[in-house]
Amino acid sequence: MTIDPKPARVRFAPSPTGRLHLGGARTALYNYLLARQSGGTFIWRLEDTDQKRFDPTSEGEIKSGLEWLGISWDEGVDIGGPDAPYRQSERKALYQEVAQKLVENDSAYPCFCTPKRLAELRQDQQKARQPVRYDGLCRSIPPERAEARVKQGESHVIRFKIPAEGSITVRDRLRGDITVENRNLDDYIIVKSDGLALYHLAAITDDHEMGITHVLRSSEWLPTLPLHAHIYRAMGWQEPEWVHLSVFLKPTGKGKMSKREASEVQKGGHSIYITDLKDLGFLPEAVVNWMALMGWSYDDKTEFFTLPDLVEKFDLDRLNPSPAAINFSKFDHFNGLHIRTLTVEDLADRLVPFFEAAGFPVDLELLRKIVPIIQERIVTLDDGPQIAGFFFQESVSPDAEDLIAKKLTREESQAVLLESHQVLAALPDFGVETTEAAMRGLVERLGLQAGQVFSILRVAVTGQKISPPLFETMESVGREAVLERVEA
Repeated sequence: MTIDPKPARVRFAPSPTGRLHLGGARTALYNYLLARQSGGTFIWRLEDTDQKRFDPTSEGEIKSGLEWLGISWDEGVDIGGPDAPYRQSERKALYQEVAQKLVENDSAYPCFCTPKRLAELRQDQQKARQPVRYDGLCRSIPPERAEARVKQGESHVIRFKIPAEGSITVRDRLRGDITVENRNLDDYIIVKSDGLALYHLAAITDDHEMGITHVLRSSEWLPTLPLHAHIYRAMGWQEPEWVHLSVFLKPTGKGKMSKREASEVQKGGHSIYITDLKDLGFLPEAVVNWMALMGWSYDDKTEFFTLPDLVEKFDLDRLNPSPAAINFSKFDHFNGLHIRTLTVEDLADRLVPFFEAAGFPVDLELLRKIVPIIQERIVTLDDGPQIAGFFFQESVSPDAEDLIAKKLTREESQAVLLESHQVLAALPDFGVETTEAAMRGLVERLGLQAGQVFSILRVAVTGQKISPPLFETMESVGREAVLERVEA
């Protein structure tokens, strides 16, 4: 295992334009793990330069999602820190200062091209089947002339001046050296006409000013990595260690997972959004475990991890750059595993909101009593009330057809219930061993199969075909209620 020798300063810097999804949460998780493992600092920053797509609810959802997952930060939007403020919209003056320095050292220039000219240029390039990029018209304006036009108030943006010749090589921790010819790069806009910096300038400036040592982000940023490295080098700044993480593929493995597929995923009882997973009854421990293994592995056999386990074992060099298909079946498996590690008291407390949401008034003492008989059977917390809601009902109303056992008539099934009632009513106690022995004796006396008799009794007592183990269930429901339900 390779542990970086110095404490890492890392950041999670989402854009508050939407909901916290699996890809963003995994990026936050990996940054958090590196910071905690190295004794470093984890920063939560907001890249809110995209004012058109700004969502006022996004920040709160990002925060609550991270907190639910157990990911804490040392500096950030809500708690401040030595490099505050942590919102890009509040750091405008700093970006303008850096942009001006880039212009002064001939690494950037004002561009006065109108939107109309740029649209026509784009159309001409598309018709000619040429790469769509800026043609560099304003690069040739003498600096003093450009400065005069700026002072006169002429509308302009600031573009980064990509070197006309040569190439740039940037090293990625997972992918090695990446070399790109400069002639294939565009003169990207780094400051808009309203004076607001774009992500390319703002993020790089913030990373430098905040002393970020490692940039862990999605491989979707690889196309602009050369530009970001150019900005670092033009300013004479020390580059961070670049780590571009794998993207998520659809469960089929065909095509990148995107927000557009969210509705299809939800039909299967899952979601790509963190707060949805909470509402669907998934445990944060399971989400963390599952996410960590989509792009990282400890070895070829260990799969169960808690958050402290991951802090101890996480290793940048064991990240996999290949795209990872989202496997919701595996997710269900992990959730079941983590549910089974919870104490009775912990699981009962987590189940309470789901029973209440389903309309069942919860008796916590009774819930703790039944947890041991449902803990092995539930996959999500939402399964709890579906499987065991009948415990909290005064009576049940089973479908009459469900009370008819296989290969038995209505009358024969009713006779089985009458016999069952008589046997149960005569028992000295309602313990599991007593009721099971008595009912198996009845099965033998009637010459039927256990499944026939027990299925009828199960539906009568619980109102459903599937339930926790029958005799444990009857003990928890209690003699009086069981007899009343069978009689009904």
